[in-house]
Amino acid sequence: MNPQIEKALKASIQEYAASSNQKSDVFERRIAEAFKSDRPYLEKVELLDRVFDDFANFDDLREVYFDLLLINFFAVDVAKLESDYLESAEWEDIENQTIDRGTELLNVLLYIRECKDEKIEADLDDFLKEFLLVEEDEFQDEYRIYEPFIANQILVDSTFEEIAKVAGGLDSDQEVADLFYPVMSFFSEPEPTEAQFEDFVALSKNKAFDASIYALILAYNQS
Repeated sequence: MNPQIEKALKASIQEYAASSNQKSDVFERRIAEAFKSDRPYLEKVELLDRVFDDFANFDDLREVYFDLLLINFFAVDVAKLESDYLESAEWEDIENQTIDRGTELLNVLLYIRECKDEKIEADLDDFLKEFLLVEEDEFQDEYRIYEPFIANQILVDSTFEEIAKVAGGLDSDQEVADLFYPVMSFFSEPEPTEAQFEDFVALSKNKAFDASIYALILAYNQS
């Protein structure tokens, strides 16, 4: 498993378990086994789903961890395959089979990885305009999906309380509604103190999920 992803997974699971008052040792071990498996990608997805089927109390994290599994595949497995694998018919078939899986967190994590490669700091305006290209005519789907972030960019200079207030007013049908609070909080405060993290959790309406996602992004960014 990619070390950056392993740290993010551990931080995410620990915060989810702590906020929901659950034990996570066996769940964490099973998740790690799925990620470290040498099986083909779709079989890894099956392993991952099997873990969540067995641990229903962690199911909120299923699609987020699908995102991580995909990034881990890009970071570790693709290097073992032919150089043009991601242009192959086999990979196209995999994409078609998993087209409805995952969340918009995938783009955030891919952006952070790009920032690490280019040795720049993650920035919301850069993420929206240079990575997602939301101002370009051919990327209006991204504009629609990320409109809550576009409309509320001023929140990067605000408090967790203000971010939580805006997050609470979003339509639950919006694709980024569940992720808005932790993702915007990351762009606002990418290196929170322990006290700041506690404040973030205290203001959340979905404490286990939000704490888990914020911790995941922070760990991935710091690795």
